[in-house]
Amino acid sequence: MGGVNRTDVGAERVGGGGRTGGGVNLPALRGHNAALVLDLLRTAGDGGISRLELAERTGLTPQAVSKITARLRTEGLAAEAGRRASTGGKPRTLLRLVPDAGHAIGLHLDRDELTAVLADLTGHVVAERRAPLDFAAGAEAVVEAAVKVVRGLAPGLKPGPDRGPDAGAGAGLLGVGIALPGPLDHSDGVLHRVTGFPAWDGFPLRDAFAGRLGLPVVVDKDTNAAALGLALGGVAESFAYLHLGTGLGAGLVLGGSLYRGARTGAGEFGHQVIQLDGPRCECGNRGCIEALCLAAVARGDLDEAARVLGAGAGNLVSLLDIDLVLLGGRAVLADEERFVRGVGEVLTTRARQGGDGTEVPVSIAPGGDRGVAEGAAQLVLTPLFGRANAAFPVGRG
Repeated sequence: MGGVNRTDVGAERVGGGGRTGGGVNLPALRGHNAALVLDLLRTAGDGGISRLELAERTGLTPQAVSKITARLRTEGLAAEAGRRASTGGKPRTLLRLVPDAGHAIGLHLDRDELTAVLADLTGHVVAERRAPLDFAAGAEAVVEAAVKVVRGLAPGLKPGPDRGPDAGAGAGLLGVGIALPGPLDHSDGVLHRVTGFPAWDGFPLRDAFAGRLGLPVVVDKDTNAAALGLALGGVAESFAYLHLGTGLGAGLVLGGSLYRGARTGAGEFGHQVIQLDGPRCECGNRGCIEALCLAAVARGDLDEAARVLGAGAGNLVSLLDIDLVLLGGRAVLADEERFVRGVGEVLTTRARQGGDGTEVPVSIAPGGDRGVAEGAAQLVLTPLFGRANAAFPVGRG
């Protein structure tokens, strides 16, 4: 198999690296190489992988792989997984990732409910908590309520030391990923005017959580977190995740990369205006898809909600030429078949009328009602494996 010795770091692409501004950052490179090895250990599963295979698949020298794996074993991130007969010479020792060597918390803050998960290094959820939430109570009250749930979720785990991706997390917490409705600034962790809750505008959510928890914290939109988790699961190279719950938004993965936009504002899907004289939306406009969908759901007309959602999905398919539309959120999960059918019918009609006849499939996103929380945990985990956001911005306590 061809080597994948990528010496560039910091990209948004789910499966690869990016480029830094000037020259090679050797500490970052060492961290990147360790991330490559860790990712292969993770994907090898319990069966493990040999050092020779790691060298072949990363393009690193056997000596470099030996140094990296020795460090990972010392830090508790890797362990032996048995031996495999060799075609010549002594049997090869196999290595595997130790899933419980570190954990991440994924937190989904919805307007009226909180979902928190504790995930090991493979992303497997080992604990889960839910609690009611009231965005109208104000930012400080919401943060305090959420911090209490986080502390209760993992009472025996301690914050891990401040380390880069070339070091282990010990048995502690790598950090907390928080996903919630946008718009927000992913890079600074600052909220903007959350629809219906203007008082949140400008609140430094990331730093507020980091200060109380003493952990690295990363903040992103709920739809982006869910889309990241789905992309890591390999659902498609280019897709849209549409989330209809207490609001409506989209997460976009284009060419294998999570797309946030230059100002991290991509995916405000719910505020497309499709009816100029329609009902007023809480964003201030009239005839937004979100307002129309939520009104239809409120009066029990799910066929109409699905039709409107399909109109918006059709716009995305036409604009971005995506391969797949995935649906999620509590409104959709309450009647999955109706929404898949309704959205699919609109896309089929569009394809036959104005496109090349290629129908874009529609399905329910894997992960169910905790898909956003699981994706939030991946916001923290993926940098360790060099899979996405290798230099994600964090607030530290």
